Amino acid sequence: MPLELSNLKPSPGARKQRKRVGRGVGSGTGKTSGRGHGGQNSRSGAKSRPWSEGGQMPIQRRIPKRGFRNMFSVVYQPVNLDRLAKCQDTEITPEVLRKQGIIKTIRRPVKILGTGKLETALTVKVAAFSKSAIEKIEAAGGKAEVTKC
Repeated sequence: MPLELSNLKPSPGARKQRKRVGRGVGSGTGKTSGRGHGGQNSRSGAKSRPWSEGGQMPIQRRIPKRGFRNMFSVVYQPVNLDRLAKCQDTEITPEVLRKQGIIKTIRRPVKILGTGKLETALTVKVAAFSKSAIEKIEAAGGKAEVTKC
């Protein structure tokens, strides 16, 4: 028999017939239609949530909870003195640091740290300073002013 569109058919066993449930005892899936005898999943429209574990204590309640996050802690953006030495301005504020690209945002407070040397006299107005940073700024003839966070 020649291979033509009019006589094409799938090879034997390639296609499976759909299971017809609830069509009598002789079908093998009659009466309860393969759902068993009662229970939540035998009901029509039954669907249990993925996190449902029956009456068992749920996993999110069994796992111990640890740790603490202080909602009042202040997270500073650290800036070292050697970065300030490269600024052209004599008055340093968070806005100036943002324009220079030294800090990412002016919404978080800035803390000046004492790493590096400072030759020019700068007036620095930020939220916090380390002790060594204050000493080095004042030694160079500048002023360290603490502003409100």
